[in-house]
Amino acid sequence: MGIIVAIEGADGVGKNTTSRLLCETLQAAGKTATVIGFPRYGETVAGVTIGRYLAGDMPVPVTPHAAATLYALDRFEWRDQILAAVDAHDVLIFDRYVASNMAYQGARVPAEESRALMEWILALETGQFALPAPALSIYLNTPWELARALILQKAERSYTAKSFDEYEADVALQQRVRGNYESIVAANLLGPWQIVHASAEGAMRPPAEIVGDIIAHLEAVTQ
Repeated sequence: MGIIVAIEGADGVGKNTTSRLLCETLQAAGKTATVIGFPRYGETVAGVTIGRYLAGDMPVPVTPHAAATLYALDRFEWRDQILAAVDAHDVLIFDRYVASNMAYQGARVPAEESRALMEWILALETGQFALPAPALSIYLNTPWELARALILQKAERSYTAKSFDEYEADVALQQRVRGNYESIVAANLLGPWQIVHASAEGAMRPPAEIVGDIIAHLEAVTQ
């Protein structure tokens, strides 16, 4: 059975690029590795609904608890594939995982309710839905102004033709998401965390440098 590493962070910090390059680097070093990204747009019932939600196509407002349950169900629908991937590889890499649900939905409620909602999501996903916890979670950190510019460079997403989806367009939400991630990291919710700075001096660091930092943290966990 392999280990799980989750690549986390707010929108536009390079999670997908980092996850893919980390996988390729581990494979080049002789490890078996694979990436699973969430949400599974178009591949799960919940994922299709999440796509509509982020595109602003839902006919009624979606409460934070309802949205949290949708994101959790997306992973629960993919649970068999997750467990099979852990069994078949040395390293399973998640491009977003449970902490993303916690950080984003916790940002949609008043600050005094945020921690309780995040802990509820944690219990739902790892308790009731029995999703495995990562051996290591990486928080990719970069200034929002830089991240926002990088979002504009993304290719068109399968779920929306807009430059920004409903979450990306809300600057205040993005700032609260970052604060929630910092709280999750500080409390080691979901297991051990490491912060990796994805930018330096106003520009993104080379992806290979970022991956090098992650591998060093991963080696420390597995020794």
